[in-house]
Amino acid sequence: MSNLFVPASELVGPPASRRSFMQRSGALSAVAVALLAGKDALAQGMSGDVAKDVSILNVALGLEHEAINAYQLGAGSGLLQKPVLDVAVSFQGHHKAHRDALIATIQKLGGTPVAEKKLDDYAKALKADTLRNQADVLDLAARLELGATNAYLGVIPSLGNKDLAKVAARLAADETMHFTVLTSALGRPLPGGALSFGA
Repeated sequence: MSNLFVPASELVGPPASRRSFMQRSGALSAVAVALLAGKDALAQGMSGDVAKDVSILNVALGLEHEAINAYQLGAGSGLLQKPVLDVAVSFQGHHKAHRDALIATIQKLGGTPVAEKKLDDYAKALKADTLRNQADVLDLAARLELGATNAYLGVIPSLGNKDLAKVAARLAADETMHFTVLTSALGRPLPGGALSFGA
């Protein structure tokens, strides 16, 4: 079970953690993605490097922990107006579902899911003390969501099975939706060019 420990520097903070995930994610095996999708039967008979899969999935899990806590920090800041707060709580729920799927997959692979840190640790890493208004909170969330979008899109090219690619695409679609809503809430234009995600 060596290589299952993921350094804290890779679990918290944009954008290095996302680059690390994208660089590692190309090696994620089809069996890991099948399990992540809840398609245990599809995973039967497949093979993969379990230690590497667990390591990659733990990086993804660390990113989901980070997102959940970022939304918690935003919700608890008192800086979000009611309609925006409701959206933030909804997005946090999506990240909790992603977290739960990752934890289940890591455990099915025989690994140990990386633990969530204390909220104060995320606050420090995300520089929550610099958040002064709703726009600051939304900007932080949008940056995290864009990084997550690109990280999950980075997995897709390595998958030879269309069902498995669909799972990774669905995760990326959630993150893209979050980024789009947050960008609109900030009054910023959406990316002007086509094919602007995942590059």
